[in-house]
This record gives sequence, structure tokens and C-alpha cells, in this order.
Amino acid sequence: MTNARDNTYVFNRIASVTAGAALFLALAGSHAGAAPVLFSAAGGSPAAIQATVDSFRSALGTLNPNIAGSFGSGRREINWDGVPNGFAAPNALPSNFFNTNSPRGVVFATPGSGFQVSATAGSVAPVEFGNINPSYPALFSSFSPERLFTAIGSNITDVDFFVPGSNIDAATRGFGAVFSDVDNTGSTSITYFDVNDVSLGSFFVPVSGGNGGLSFLGVFFNDTLPVIGRVRITSGNAALGPNDVGALDLVVMDDFLYGEPIAVAAVPAPASLPLLAFALALLGAVRRRA
Repeated sequence: MTNARDNTYVFNRIASVTAGAALFLALAGSHAGAAPVLFSAAGGSPAAIQATVDSFRSALGTLNPNIAGSFGSGRREINWDGVPNGFAAPNALPSNFFNTNSPRGVVFATPGSGFQVSATAGSVAPVEFGNINPSYPALFSSFSPERLFTAIGSNITDVDFFVPGSNIDAATRGFGAVFSDVDNTGSTSITYFDVNDVSLGSFFVPVSGGNGGLSFLGVFFNDTLPVIGRVRITSGNAALGPNDVGALDLVVMDDFLYGEPIAVAAVPAPASLPLLAFALALLGAVRRRA
């Protein structure tokens, strides 16, 4: 029979071992077992990437309506074409437009000064960012006519996921985007991060070849749980500007496709059940000794 001192020692050992196991599992990554599936294509027209975009859509699931709340499965899309003229060039697009005005569960951030969606024909500004530089309409083209998207003052766009229409952190199973005019290998990429902001990997967008070419990159993490909490998009090697000089690879974006954002609180850590079972087994052993 054990005394109180023995039990205190054993319980302290349980706490120590359990904490150690938790630390090990955390370092191993909450996304253990997530297998990234890459979807990639490029070419001179929308038809060149259409089949790959559709395959990525199928992997993500059914398209959900643009309303608040999480459906728990399926996908959301942004094609920019429904953005009102008041939020398009030459005006700025609010960073939370697609979580507040049109709830789709994403909020943008950039080291630059903001974001812009290109104008449509017949509006107050030239199409395809001709308001920034008159040469751009000859460089860029759209996948889904006719608006495009870019950060302003930077080539970096961060996309954070939320339960649509809320400030509740969310995760998704996949994210992909269409790009226009990727000329240089390695200039354009998407980096995926888990809900703890640990990198899941960086993937390069394929070169489209020639002005107006289109590229698509999407990554789907084939896991039972959504693991992507944020993505960082690097579009080309420089920001758009009125006085472009040098060997610049200027790239803009079109459609975004991503898995339905699901609340992080609703996503259990994959290690939680084994860890709980381990602790309970130790407690059972203590009770038997007592």
C-alpha cells in the first residue's frame, strides 16, 4: 500500500510526463499527417488552366453561397467581378471586404499601402490597372472577365481565414489562386501556414510565358482536419508602379479558391485524444497502487 507521499510523487510524474508528451506533439506539428496535393498549370489563355482549376474545385467540394457562417465543408471563391465600382480602381478595396461586405471568410493584409481591384470597361478608370501604368493592359489578362486584384505598394498579400462574417479564427483544407503574367521561374509563390503560424511549405507558381499568360497554383492538404490558417502570396518581384524600370516581373491576381473556413476552436488537435488516453492510463495505475 502506498502513502500520501508516494501518491504525490506519482502524480507529479504524471504531470511531468504528460507535459513532455504535449510539448513533443506540439513540436511535431498539429498538422502531422497532412499530405499536400499540388495543382499547377500555365498557358496563354484561360482554356490552358481551366481543367486544373476545375480539378482543384472538385477536391475542395461544392461551392457555398456568400453568406455569414461556416458550412463545415465545400468551398468559397472570389473572382472580384462583383466588386462595386466604388471599391474598384482608382479606389481602394477594404481589406475586410470579403468578410464584411460579402462574407467569404478572408481578410487581407500587406506591407504596402492597401489593395485595389481593377476597373471594368466603361467605368471611370482604365481596365487592368491602366490607371497605375498605361502599359499594364498590354501585360495582364483575366481568367474570369474582367476584374483583377493586386496589393498596392508591395508584391506581398497575406490572406487570413475567419468564419465568414465574424472575427473567429478559422482554418481551411486548401487554397489556390490564378495569376497573370508570371514571366520568371521562382518569382511568384504561395506559402501556407498552419493555425499556429508554422509554415506548411512554399510552392512556386509556374511561368505562363508571354504577356497576358495565366498561371494557376493550388494546394490541398489531404487530411481529416483543416490545417491552413493563413497564406502569404508573393506576386512577382516588384510592386506595380507608374515608373517601372529594370528587369521586373510584375504579376497580378485573379480568382481565389479555398476550402470552407472552419472555426479553429472546432478543430481538435490530432494529438489530444492519444494524450488524454495516456494520462488516464497513468491515473488508473495510480488508483490501483493506492
